[in-house]
Amino acid sequence: MRLLLDTHVLLWALTDPQELDAGAREKIVSPENLVYVSLASLWELQIKESIGKLKLPKDFFEALEPAGFELLPVLLGHIKALRRLPLIHRDPFDRILVAQAKSEGITLVTRDRDILRYGADFLKG
Repeated sequence: MRLLLDTHVLLWALTDPQELDAGAREKIVSPENLVYVSLASLWELQIKESIGKLKLPKDFFEALEPAGFELLPVLLGHIKALRRLPLIHRDPFDRILVAQAKSEGITLVTRDRDILRYGADFLKG
């Protein structure tokens, strides 16, 4: 199974795994699954930290590789896929994650109810 972690799920996976849904946590740590982190999520987290909305652990970005997460770049095809998305969610970071998941056929792990309304393949985070 291929999974794409929503930003809040990524944060919990690395800093507070007990916050995750038990089923999602199992799938995220399973070596049978390929777990992606979008560069858009890392950008979002860095912005939120720089404006004081959250504090990331000092080694947060360095923890991605040891956790087994693969980085998913934002490609032109992902940006073009935004055209096909209805305006359910106004958050640009969430919208690009949906576009990436749909374009790549990846299951998006999230708890965001607005994202769930897009009708793609989702797993409760």
